[in-house]
Amino acid sequence: MDATIGQSKNFSYSIISYVFFTFIGYFIIGLSLSVLPIFINKGLGFSMLVAGIVISLQYVMTFLMRAYSGKIIDSKGPKPAVLASMISFSFTGLVLVMAYYFRLSPIVSLLFLIITRFFTGCAEGMIGASPINWAIMTLGEKHTPKIISYNGVACYGALAIGASLGVTIVKHFNFYGLGILVILLGLIGFFIAKSKENRTGKHSEEEQKSFWNVLGKVAPFGLCLAFGGLGFATISTFITLYYDYYHWQNGAMCLSVFGVLFVTGRLVFSNAINRFGGINVAIVSLAVEGLGLTIITLSYHPYFALIGAGITGLGFSLIFPALGVMAMKTVPSSNQGSALAGYGLFIDISLGVTGPLIGGVADVFGLPYIFPFSIGIVLIGLALAYYLKMNQSK
Repeated sequence: MDATIGQSKNFSYSIISYVFFTFIGYFIIGLSLSVLPIFINKGLGFSMLVAGIVISLQYVMTFLMRAYSGKIIDSKGPKPAVLASMISFSFTGLVLVMAYYFRLSPIVSLLFLIITRFFTGCAEGMIGASPINWAIMTLGEKHTPKIISYNGVACYGALAIGASLGVTIVKHFNFYGLGILVILLGLIGFFIAKSKENRTGKHSEEEQKSFWNVLGKVAPFGLCLAFGGLGFATISTFITLYYDYYHWQNGAMCLSVFGVLFVTGRLVFSNAINRFGGINVAIVSLAVEGLGLTIITLSYHPYFALIGAGITGLGFSLIFPALGVMAMKTVPSSNQGSALAGYGLFIDISLGVTGPLIGGVADVFGLPYIFPFSIGIVLIGLALAYYLKMNQSK
């Protein structure tokens, strides 16, 4: 018994040693996620639509980098992608410092923020599938669901912690302190990754399908993921402005509660995908996410909004691994890097579209309408998941 427990712990530590890079990357992303929209809107004087577009530029670059990242992973292994990601993250910290330095010249500051978002997107595109594939290549394909789940915990846990900490850092040390921390974290990740052994797949070029061929295979599951991701993206991008609109305090806490329930869902229901099947878990998860967004919509007090954010996080927690396992089954092992990169594209699309789309809804109809709109999109995802289930059973 003790030996089994020890082996389980060692295996978990092995996974953590790879998804640690995901944690660093998304922690850096989270640090600026809750402070940049307010800085752009309140500090520089631009509209919420402009704030949403600038935030979303990150995901445009991430989208463009996914295919390149998948190709590198399949041909050269995940280590080069991780190293490039960490360097890019460090550079974003440097440019963020410049953006704050020129804050009295709003246009110049905004241009530096745009550069920051592009490099953040480049870094995210390279880190997205790399740690997962590194762990799978090292520990074996049979552990894919568990590795994806651990990676998700690292990702959204880091976003939640980073979002709350980012507000605190900016309050006490302004954006200079935030930028310096980002530079240091990127360098730490780079040197840790550099010390680890690279892994490459043993497949011939003939075995490897083109990225676009793989993308077509995973697209139905990725599209469903994109609809579900919009609920999370609305919270992560606009919740601080939403709280400010109602004169509520500590909007970033919603991201923390979201993250805590997200991690809890991954840990408590880690075996649900194997027991009930990926598509069934996705259907239930999308329904729970929709319920959480509904509670936020109907909230008349910030405490109820926190409850809604938590339920949303619980619902969203298993959508990525549930649909990801289904997507991975559509391609051979020689294309795992491209499959995960292609599948991850759809969450990038979701996050990228959310900024201008929800920002536009807020500017035209008002902030109270952003969550009812998000509910409608998540329900479309729920309908698509049910359609995929019906096709699967035929």
